[in-house]
Amino acid sequence: MNKFRLVINILAIAIFTFAVASMAQAQASRTWVSGVGDDANPCSRTAPCKTFAGAIAKTASGGEIDALDPAGYGAVTITKPILIDGGGGQVASVLVAGTNGIVVQAGTGDTVTLMNLRINGIRQTGNGGINGIRFLQGAALNVLNCYIYNFTTNGIDVSLNQSQSAQVFVKDTTVKNCGGDGIASVNASTGTVKVELERSSFDENGNGLHAKGRSVVSARSCDFSLNNTNGVFVDGATANAIAHVWQSVVSSNTANGFLVGNGGAQSGLFIAQNQIDRNGSFGVTIGAGGGVSTFTNNSILGNGTDGCAGCTPVGPGN
Repeated sequence: MNKFRLVINILAIAIFTFAVASMAQAQASRTWVSGVGDDANPCSRTAPCKTFAGAIAKTASGGEIDALDPAGYGAVTITKPILIDGGGGQVASVLVAGTNGIVVQAGTGDTVTLMNLRINGIRQTGNGGINGIRFLQGAALNVLNCYIYNFTTNGIDVSLNQSQSAQVFVKDTTVKNCGGDGIASVNASTGTVKVELERSSFDENGNGLHAKGRSVVSARSCDFSLNNTNGVFVDGATANAIAHVWQSVVSSNTANGFLVGNGGAQSGLFIAQNQIDRNGSFGVTIGAGGGVSTFTNNSILGNGTDGCAGCTPVGPGN
């Protein structure tokens, strides 16, 4: 009987070891998806998966998922550091209805990169997607060369609740025709969320940029135009919020080009070399708790009300 138990124990250990080894082998550092793939495949280049959700389970932390051809690859929730690359010069699409496109809920030390993707919320159907990209937890999110549009709420929704600070970098990206904000950022806990926007457009949304509590946003060479409310809203209602906007276009928004302040805590804006024109109400307006520093080299013309009343002129070296 003792020998029998010994054999059983050895077999159990062997099975467990084999299972662990199999799981480790299934986690590849680079996986592939294809419109003609199958999520039952190992996600190799010659046997790709069909969806991002299918591939992410077979991709190691810190690894990469690459698209082989134009296709729709479905919504996905990301819980580890990873890069998803839709590939240049083709249409790697995430099309969703009634849910979020890509949710990032990774570890607080993890970096997630999304590049070369088209993310469509089809909100005209009456059952549109909620947010294009939703960043709920992590150390950093990079969004590069993406086209995000037609969502009922926000195109990029940075909605953190963590004590660790986080960074968001958006470059060469268009966010368009969303019912809420083109990009919104907040940390409901004690960490700061630092957002860098470069050569990107946030047009035809509710607000183009909505910088909320514990956000520090820098935008250079961007476009915040044709939005249904404000081009840029610095909203320190719950905690301090700061935005720096340089060499950008803030034009033809229904309400204001820049709205700074919403009571509560402090809202700060620094502006330089911007084109601020044809906004329905004010080019720049300051609400409760708001403050604007201007380098006095902005073009503020053709708005419902021009000028920069209440702004503080600053200059190089100040």
